[in-house]
Amino acid sequence: MRNIYNILRLGTQIKSRRLKLLGLWLFHVLGKRYIGVFLDPVLACNFRCKMCYFSDEEKRKSLRGTLRYEEIEAIAGSLFHRALKLQVGCGAEPTLHKDLVKIIALGKRHDVPYVSLTTNGNLLTKELLAAAVENGLDELTLSAHGFTRETYEHLMTNGKFDLFRKLLANVAEVKKQHPQFKLRINYTINNDNLEELSRIWEVVGDELDILQLRPIQKIGESEYQDFDLTNIYARYDAVLVPLIEECRRRHITCLAPGKQNIIVLEENEADDNSIEKITYCYVSPQECWQDDFDYRTETFESYAASHRMGRKLLWKVFGRKARRKTDVTRKMNYNIK
Repeated sequence: MRNIYNILRLGTQIKSRRLKLLGLWLFHVLGKRYIGVFLDPVLACNFRCKMCYFSDEEKRKSLRGTLRYEEIEAIAGSLFHRALKLQVGCGAEPTLHKDLVKIIALGKRHDVPYVSLTTNGNLLTKELLAAAVENGLDELTLSAHGFTRETYEHLMTNGKFDLFRKLLANVAEVKKQHPQFKLRINYTINNDNLEELSRIWEVVGDELDILQLRPIQKIGESEYQDFDLTNIYARYDAVLVPLIEECRRRHITCLAPGKQNIIVLEENEADDNSIEKITYCYVSPQECWQDDFDYRTETFESYAASHRMGRKLLWKVFGRKARRKTDVTRKMNYNIK
């Protein structure tokens, strides 16, 4: 299961929501892996990206804390055996944690099939990257909000474009020794960086394996305030379609919203019955999976049994539910190409 994107692609091809839920129920009762664990081991960041809530001084005051490695070990014992994927780094910067490599190795010790690291990359040295890959890192996801120095450093406050380019060169070197290791770029699109997508190949080169194109959405009171998607919608055929087609030609997995999804992104609310909601497991120094879950005394199975999760999941399959206005959601709005 080196390429989890094949599973995600299959999920997008299955159109029946009930069938997907039935599959999850079967995985649940058979004790199989089906959750994704998204771990922020430290709630801090060395950047103040203008589109991120870390650019909000008031929000930063509430984002505090670091999980000790011993705590992460306990969390792993409770949850990792049901994880299909472990993503280290979600809303914060994981390279600030001193035990980053040990965390990655811990995921593999618990046989998590796919371990990824999401980071801005400016603190990731070649030595640290090599150690992470040698200890089981399957994928490096780099956040990038521009492919010129001016735009990158403007939108990614405190970031250095030269360090980004240096890391890309280091990735190329590491991939020579570990050809199965994958590079993913997450690019958040706004009206100031849309046209720079055409420069991706001259900056990233031939090392790219996965590209995610994410239209800007409001996440907190960020410094950047232009959330108008009208121009992105209008330029979709001219900018995004050629890029998606080039990714296909290069055999690069591309996660991109369909054109019809762009305008309705902000119109949808979270759905408690969504596949993403059911499989998403967020862990940080301030929370762990469910509000009332105690990883020190409970496991996934004991919590699921006491809360009748299997029965509730089966009810989602066969229970009656009001029809939603649209199948597009704020998070699950990507086609995998």
